[in-house]
Amino acid sequence: MKRQSPGALPLPAPIVNWFAGVGRASTVTLEHAGGLGLLAWQILQAIVGLRVSLRSVLNQMYIMGIQSLPIVLVTGSLAGIVTSQQGGYQMTSAMPAYVLGSLVVETVVLEMGPVLTALVLVGRIGARITAELGTMVVSEQIDAFESLGRDPVAILAAPRVIAGVLVLPLLVGIADFIGIVAGMGAAYLTAGLGVDSFLYGAQLFWHSWDLLYSLTKAVVFGLAIPLISVHMGLKTKGGAEGVGITTTQAVMFMTLTILILDAMFPPLMLN
Repeated sequence: MKRQSPGALPLPAPIVNWFAGVGRASTVTLEHAGGLGLLAWQILQAIVGLRVSLRSVLNQMYIMGIQSLPIVLVTGSLAGIVTSQQGGYQMTSAMPAYVLGSLVVETVVLEMGPVLTALVLVGRIGARITAELGTMVVSEQIDAFESLGRDPVAILAAPRVIAGVLVLPLLVGIADFIGIVAGMGAAYLTAGLGVDSFLYGAQLFWHSWDLLYSLTKAVVFGLAIPLISVHMGLKTKGGAEGVGITTTQAVMFMTLTILILDAMFPPLMLN
């Protein structure tokens, strides 16, 4: 029997539990990171091997794009209106009124448009993909694909990821445009700022890089959302209850990923 040395003191239980929690969290994080990397590689192989159905991609683009358009229009409009109203309240008394045009355009294009659109699609598209694939896993439909010699990644995962990468930049562009128009209208109604003054302020501080920055965000978000949701859906276990738990975890995971990626963009692309 091993005897403890007289000078050694046992660690307090809270510290031991904290290290154990960090270890478990690190293990889960690394497992998900490895799974996402492997899934991305399999999707790339399916695309290069031309094993992805164009019809499936177009169908997913319709679901993610056309069917999401109403909520994107509403979100973009509200983002522009709120930005214009708050900016008019805070700035127009101390600065020239036309500065409000720059504030609305830069805020909507650089931040509100891509981030809010991505977060809306996390709830509408990401949760749907996770629940669909999770249900297929627990009902053994994925096993049926594999038993017939068909690749679930090429059939189910790749079309959704391709559609996300193609559709989200278009939705973000629409959200940016609608947000600017709505912000212009709100600036006229609340601050009395005319269209010419609004556009003058917007052009005064506009950089052509800003639009590329916004669309680059959209491409990255469009890859992250379906990739994470497919990964979580294919990892579902435990029947109907497991589908619900996995969908909730996927939404949380995607939301944190979007916010972390958003925080990484300014030092990478605006410096």
